[in-house]
Amino acid sequence: MLPKPTVLVVDDTPDNLSLMSALLRDEYRVKVANHGEKALRIVQDDPPDLILLDVMMPDLDGYEVCRRLKAMPQARELPVIFLTAKSEVADETLGFSLGAVDYITKPISPPIVLARVRTHLLLKQSQDFLRDKAEYLEAEVARRGAELAAIQDVTILAMASLAETRDNDTGNHIRRTQHYVRALALHLRQDPRFAPQLSDAAIELLYKSAPLHDIGKVGIPDQILLKPAPYDPAEFEVMKQHPRLGRAAIEAAERQLGRAVPFLSVAKEIAYSHQEKWDGSGYPEGLKGEAIPLSARLMALADVYDALISERVYKPAFSHAEAKAIIRGGSGSHFDPAVVEAFEAIEAEFVGIAGRYRD
Repeated sequence: MLPKPTVLVVDDTPDNLSLMSALLRDEYRVKVANHGEKALRIVQDDPPDLILLDVMMPDLDGYEVCRRLKAMPQARELPVIFLTAKSEVADETLGFSLGAVDYITKPISPPIVLARVRTHLLLKQSQDFLRDKAEYLEAEVARRGAELAAIQDVTILAMASLAETRDNDTGNHIRRTQHYVRALALHLRQDPRFAPQLSDAAIELLYKSAPLHDIGKVGIPDQILLKPAPYDPAEFEVMKQHPRLGRAAIEAAERQLGRAVPFLSVAKEIAYSHQEKWDGSGYPEGLKGEAIPLSARLMALADVYDALISERVYKPAFSHAEAKAIIRGGSGSHFDPAVVEAFEAIEAEFVGIAGRYRD
């Protein structure tokens, strides 16, 4: 059996408290308060389900009590019904403006009071149910969103690991480059030219997608991918296929699902276009300038910087200063000048990332 709803009656007249208690106690649990301060303490400690509130009381009148109740988080949604001999329209208007749900004039009619109390308690129950339902649905949406984000992260990292395990020289390359890309994006969005493309959500997607930039290496033969020396022209032509292979691998995953996957759109851009150059001399399409997606322009600098400062069997690691000079020299040819400017502005962050995720 459900417990009875609790009704708090606030009135400074003992006879009125006795009358209301006798009227309500068969259907409700009744609490009483003979002044406003006591009513506020009761609500603070154990909020009722509904309040019947007299207006004309010493010290705190009913209007002030209602005003304070509506300022209390635990009482903001409690229905308040004024019971008063004040029957002017202005009095009722003030009561409703303070948040009361009803206004009953004295002398009261018991059937009317019972009907109004019953009605407002039913309304409160409905509102509580809908509010709880809404909170549950909001929490469920958040939970499923977090679950989906986790699945996306695992999918991306699993795919990226395929490329990393094929190329043992890269070490922490994919982790460093994703942090470089995010650092560049966070700085670039201070520029009004780039801000519309670099919301928090977009930057997070860039960060998550960056590890897939070399996914296409899974399709490059080992004798070329793992060659401990620079490539000859024929081998380089084979290696140049990895952007196409990377995009194709992501598209193949989408086909398995039967539909395009929005969160992989940036990954496809990066995988396919991160070898393009600002002056149009890159591959696979020979795109030029802003025809190259911003995501790929960011990845291009991050990828080259990390390759320069990393030791390979066919070359020593360059210092940060040497890598910086090469990147600066490629501004306007290999790299977007704005991205180079961003790199120079945050070069200390690049040094820190390289140190945290060193091989």
